[in-house]
Parts: sequence; structure tokens; C-alpha cells
Amino acid sequence: QVQLVESGGGLVQPGGSLRLSCAASGSFGVIYAMGWYRQSPGKERELVATITRGGSTNYSDSVKGRFTISRDNAKNTVYLQMNSLKPEDTAVYYCNAPRIWTTTGWNNYWGQGTQVTVST
Repeated sequence: QVQLVESGGGLVQPGGSLRLSCAASGSFGVIYAMGWYRQSPGKERELVATITRGGSTNYSDSVKGRFTISRDNAKNTVYLQMNSLKPEDTAVYYCNAPRIWTTTGWNNYWGQGTQVTVST
């Protein structure tokens, strides 16, 4: 069984920063791409950023230049550094690893989500 555990969410004022972490644990082989998604009330889950195992990144236009995704392959951990936060960044942030090799084959995993609230 594989678990993705997020941490680092919380309440921050507009213009502030937060750093999210997501660590994979359990029994598995290699993890390829990892990413962050977010979902606000009444909206669909949307892509925030992705990163390949080799470090190539992709960002949504809404966060480009403010957020930075990174990973530590040795620790099976992905990070999301969020700067210049805006109220519209308020959402539950989910970690995703769409291809993890386990004894049952390739599987897609999601974390439980961590709340980020940007407000005065």
C-alpha cells in the first residue's frame, strides 16, 4: 500500500508564503511524475504544477512566477513553495503521483489534501 501524506498548509495573509510537502510511503518501486492540484468550494479540481522525475516542471498560468515545485527523489517527496499568495489561491491542495509501480502494477495515488487559506 502506498500513502501520500501532505503537510504545510494553513492560514496566511495576502502576499505571504507557504511551503507544502508531500511524502510517499509504503512499498513501491520508482515514482515518475508528481504534481499538485487544488480544489476550491464549488469548483473542479485543477492542476497547479507537475514535475517529472528528471526535474522538468509545468505550471498553470495562474501560479506561474509565484509558485515553485521541486522534489527530492531520495526522500520520495515533492514540495510546493508558494509565494505572493492571493485570496484566490485559497483551496484544498492535493498531492498526486499518477504512476507508481507496486506489486499490483502501475497505479495512480492521491494525498488526503491540505487546506490553504489566504485571508486577512
